[in-house]
Amino acid sequence: MDLTGIFGYAFIRHAFIAGALISVLCAVLGVILVLRRLSLIGDGLAHVTFGSAALAMALNLYPLAVSLPLVVVSSFGILKITERTRVYGDAAIGVVSSIGIAFGVLFASIAGGFNVDLFSYLFGSILSIRTSEVFISAAVCLVSLAVIYLHFDEIYSITFDEEFARASGIRVDRINAMLMVLTAVTVVLAMKIVGVMLTSALLVLPAVTALQNSHGFRNVIISAAAVSVVCLFAGVLISFSWDIPSGAAIVIVNALFCAAAFVYRSTAGRS
Repeated sequence: MDLTGIFGYAFIRHAFIAGALISVLCAVLGVILVLRRLSLIGDGLAHVTFGSAALAMALNLYPLAVSLPLVVVSSFGILKITERTRVYGDAAIGVVSSIGIAFGVLFASIAGGFNVDLFSYLFGSILSIRTSEVFISAAVCLVSLAVIYLHFDEIYSITFDEEFARASGIRVDRINAMLMVLTAVTVVLAMKIVGVMLTSALLVLPAVTALQNSHGFRNVIISAAAVSVVCLFAGVLISFSWDIPSGAAIVIVNALFCAAAFVYRSTAGRS
């Protein structure tokens, strides 16, 4: 494989740059969500993203412009349902997820069925990322990582003991809302990489892989980010070389890394 020749294509460079940035952000947020047992939120918000993308297609609007506000509002909906009703987080995610997918099917029908553009958002099309989307991804990633870095101690405390964090004076509700917004924006951006149907894998698999053999919250986050970027690069190269769907290739590589981490941990534990 001639890597120099591959990088000569602008769309490949766009895929690597935007994909790497979003993969890092997914991995960082994924560690927090997995440790807080909220890993299904990516799947729930992805279904809402599908609904919003279908709505954008029906209205002939740019999907990102429609999806971002709707998915952010939905993330707050999950948070408020959990806080103000006798509903646990997974049930709240299920409620919002089912509504999102139902509206998605409805809007897809209004738009004239599942066309090529809608399928690209369902299953990902990283090789079609445009220059403007690269800049959007870079801006969102840098701002999000900066926010997480500035609130790292609070996030660490809330992740492992929310009640203690609240008693310590940490504004837990504000941090939770911030994490919800960051997750919502990340899910919307990730739909172009692996598609709304596989977005939760990009949040969960690198985090689970890193948790097998890394120790310490910071080390787990760094390991998850590294694994996510490596799997992204490998998945894109495999997709381009073998002409297979990019989203599926990225997720399968992530799954193989996760399986290898499980095997290594079990083998090291017996030795």
